[in-house]
Amino acid sequence: MWTELDAMSGDARVRPISGLFDADATRAEGFSVETDGVLFDYSKTSMDVDGRVALLALAEAAGVAEKRASMFAGAAINETEGRAVLHTALRALDADAIIVDGENVLPEVAATRARMSTFARAVRDGSFGRITDVVNIGIGGSDLGPLMAVLALAPYHDGPKCHFISNVDGGDLTDTLAGLDPASTMFIVASKTFTTQETLLNAKSALAWAGGTSALGRFVAISTAVEKCAEFGIPAERVFGFEDWVGGRNSMWGPIGFAIMLAIGPDAFESFLRGAQSMDQHFQNAEFGQNMPVMLALTGIWNQQVCGHPTRAVLPYEQRLSRLPAYLQQLEMESNGKSVALDGSPLDRVAGPIVWGEPGTNGQHAFYQLIHQGRQVVPCEFLIGAEGHEPELMAHHRALVANCLAQSEALLRGRTEDEARAQLVEKGVAGAKLDQLAKHRVFSGNRPSTTLLYPRLTPYVLGQIVALYEHRVFVEGVIYGINSFDQWGVELGKELAGGLVPAVEGQDVPEGTSASTVRLLEKIRHHRDR
Repeated sequence: MWTELDAMSGDARVRPISGLFDADATRAEGFSVETDGVLFDYSKTSMDVDGRVALLALAEAAGVAEKRASMFAGAAINETEGRAVLHTALRALDADAIIVDGENVLPEVAATRARMSTFARAVRDGSFGRITDVVNIGIGGSDLGPLMAVLALAPYHDGPKCHFISNVDGGDLTDTLAGLDPASTMFIVASKTFTTQETLLNAKSALAWAGGTSALGRFVAISTAVEKCAEFGIPAERVFGFEDWVGGRNSMWGPIGFAIMLAIGPDAFESFLRGAQSMDQHFQNAEFGQNMPVMLALTGIWNQQVCGHPTRAVLPYEQRLSRLPAYLQQLEMESNGKSVALDGSPLDRVAGPIVWGEPGTNGQHAFYQLIHQGRQVVPCEFLIGAEGHEPELMAHHRALVANCLAQSEALLRGRTEDEARAQLVEKGVAGAKLDQLAKHRVFSGNRPSTTLLYPRLTPYVLGQIVALYEHRVFVEGVIYGINSFDQWGVELGKELAGGLVPAVEGQDVPEGTSASTVRLLEKIRHHRDR
């Protein structure tokens, strides 16, 4: 199947996307997918009908349907760690049973959620005590997802103000805690094993800031290591755990999302889960050609593998989704940034693009210059809500929507030199100046983009969006033949950091450390001694 797609590469890279619209008046409708109010438009790409047929055949041959069924059934598809992949169980609100190792896991999931809801209500209504602020201490999946969601759902905040600390850099902790009242601040320490070095160091410093052991009554743990939490001073009744079949970057649907629940309330949090459940059901039931996660994945594969574009820009035209690109960086690059297949054999092609981005319209005045006129082509993924949350500022939202649509249109159409010359002539430019300036005003166009259009950014819609991208990563991973649910790439740096801490403190440098690192340590000590 790859051979057929590779053979399409030459034509796909130079094919005029606008010509595909000229040849097919129904292309906009035919190259889009809609489900439960969300529309994914991939018509502004060079994918044609033959390309889509080949991509769908690739997905079929890779066993996406079979692997999807195994995932939702609780099979141990995380083969390198021998685990199921069941973050979907955390939002399976209408399911009766999901069996893992002969046991229905849903009753325990529901019981934990009920405990979370009861405690969240007590914090929010003041019966737990006066809590004005909540600080979530985590890193990676224990930070990026909840932080992204809390920012995204700002219009629904009616609980304590939520803050996040993740970086071991003391500046993160210092700046976050500045201005907070220790007596009314609650801390959530999120670490599945309660051994994450950065998180525990931040937690200990936060405890000292809050007043020491007397403040432990305002500490909550998100962890499965109840004994370790008790050693820290957090009793079992304030520990919320989750199973090993929930990976960190897919974990905001359960206890890791406790900060979200505190910010928007248990009812709105349930709506968030229901939006994700809706996308789960669509992913399980829709035919591949009308399956949004499948087509999102296949469009990405087309852009990267067939057209040769190594990066993708995620561009939400929604300020409250400002952390979505960073969240998707982890979700996609930690999941699919692999070089070996499931059987350990080397991959014969690069799996997964470099993901980056910023919200519009800010990005238009930063890096869009390169996107429009740089020699490298960057496929763009726009997200836009049909409505905003500020009716008194409708002019702002209209301008936002117009800018989003204009950018994808500009990437498609471009501007020829003749068009540029005509514009300059109208402005009175002539002669050598006209010849010079016209070339600078040329836009090559023919640059691919997709648009995800949703009604309004509600908890339900955010659940749909996040689940959509989760399933996209899954589909891409299956097609590449890799395990999207381990992350061994983060281990080596952790191991070496542990060995270098004593050297930073002035002790001997570990044997085998490079001359560069040894010299850097010497310079660090020199500056500290001064």
